[in-house]
Amino acid sequence: MRAARLIKMVLLLQSRQPMTAAELARELEVSERTVTRDAQALSEAGVPVYADRGRAGGYRLVGGYRTRLTGLARGEAEALFLSGVPGALRDMGLEDAASAARLKVSAALLPAVRDAPRTAAQRFHLDAPAWFREPTVPPLLPAVADAVWSDLVLTVRYRRGEGGTEVVRELEPYGLVLKAGAWYLCARVAEHAPDGGLGAHRSGTAARAEATHRDKTTRGAEAAAHRVYRLDRFTAVEPGGGRFARDETFDLAAFWAERAEQFARSILRAEVVVRLSEEGLRGLPHAVDPAAAREALAAAGPPDGHGRTTVTLLVESEEVAHAQLRALGPEAEILAPASLRERFTRDALRLTTLYGTGGPAAPADGEEAPGADGEGTGAA
Repeated sequence: MRAARLIKMVLLLQSRQPMTAAELARELEVSERTVTRDAQALSEAGVPVYADRGRAGGYRLVGGYRTRLTGLARGEAEALFLSGVPGALRDMGLEDAASAARLKVSAALLPAVRDAPRTAAQRFHLDAPAWFREPTVPPLLPAVADAVWSDLVLTVRYRRGEGGTEVVRELEPYGLVLKAGAWYLCARVAEHAPDGGLGAHRSGTAARAEATHRDKTTRGAEAAAHRVYRLDRFTAVEPGGGRFARDETFDLAAFWAERAEQFARSILRAEVVVRLSEEGLRGLPHAVDPAAAREALAAAGPPDGHGRTTVTLLVESEEVAHAQLRALGPEAEILAPASLRERFTRDALRLTTLYGTGGPAAPADGEEAPGADGEGTGAA
C-alpha cells in the first residue's frame, strides 16, 4: 500500500510540481505528516525530492529527475479508454485504476502538453443518465464488470420482468452497456450449464425440483445466441467455474445497435391514423418514437385542401399513443381507431368545461388582444 502511494507521489510531482504538502495530502488521501514522512523516505531511497520553504514553497523534483515507472498495467490501460464516463468507472469499481492510468500518462507527457487532460476535461463531459431520473447503481455491477474483463463464467439468479419469477442461468458475460442510466449485460447462456451454484446449499429435493422446473429446450435455444439482461434484475452472482472462450468476432456496439432497434420495433404493436397540420408534422418525431415517425411520414400522401397530412403511425399501445399525441394538441386529429378518437373527444370536452367558452376568444396570430395598446375597452 505504501509503495503504491510513494510511486503515486513521485508521479504527481513529475507531472505538476511544485506541490504543497496540503495538495499532496489531498491527492494521496493521507495527512500532511504522512506526506512529510513519505518525502523523507523517497529522498533516502535516492529520489531527489526537495522541499522549498516559505509561502510559495512546496515539494518538487530536482535535476530534471523523471521516473520510468510510467508503464500502464493492463487494467489501467483498459480503464483509461473509459475515462470519459467517470460515473460508469466509479460504478464498476474502476475509478482508482483510471486515476492511476491518467496520472501515468500525464507524467509521461512533454511539459508543453502536460495540461492536455485538464483542458479536455474543461471542455467535454459525458452525462449518461436520462433527465428527471435518479440513476441507481446495481449492487452486483462491480462483480459482473470484473467477470466481463476477465472472461469468467457467471452463475446468476435473474428476475424475469417486474415481480416475475426467478431463474438461474450460467452465463458467458461478453459486455456491459450503459443506456440512459440503466446497465445491461450482453451475454451468452452456457449450453451445458450444470445445476448447482446459486442455491446449491438448499436441500437436494428443492434443487431437483427447481432443475425440473427449468425449460431445457428454452435453455438450448438461448445458448445459440447472445442475449441482453438488465443488471438491476440480478439478485445474486457467483463464479460459474473457469473462463470461457470468447468469440473474438463478436462486435458489442453492432450487437447492441441491432438489438436496440429490434426492441424499439417489437413494442410497436398498434396502429393509429392521424391527420396533422404542418406544425404537427414537425412535432411528430419529438412526440413519438422517431423511427416510427420517420416511416409514417415517408409513407404519407400529399396534404389535403386544408393543408393537413394523414399518416398511419405504429405505436406501442392505445394508452401510450394517447399520452404521446396529446403533446401535439390541436395540431393532430385522431381518425382511427374510434376508441382513441373518443379519448381525445373526452379530453376536448373536459378542456372546454375547464376553460369555458364565455370569455373572449384568443386572438389569431398577428392580431392584438383587446386593450393591448394600453387603453381600456369598457362600455360607454
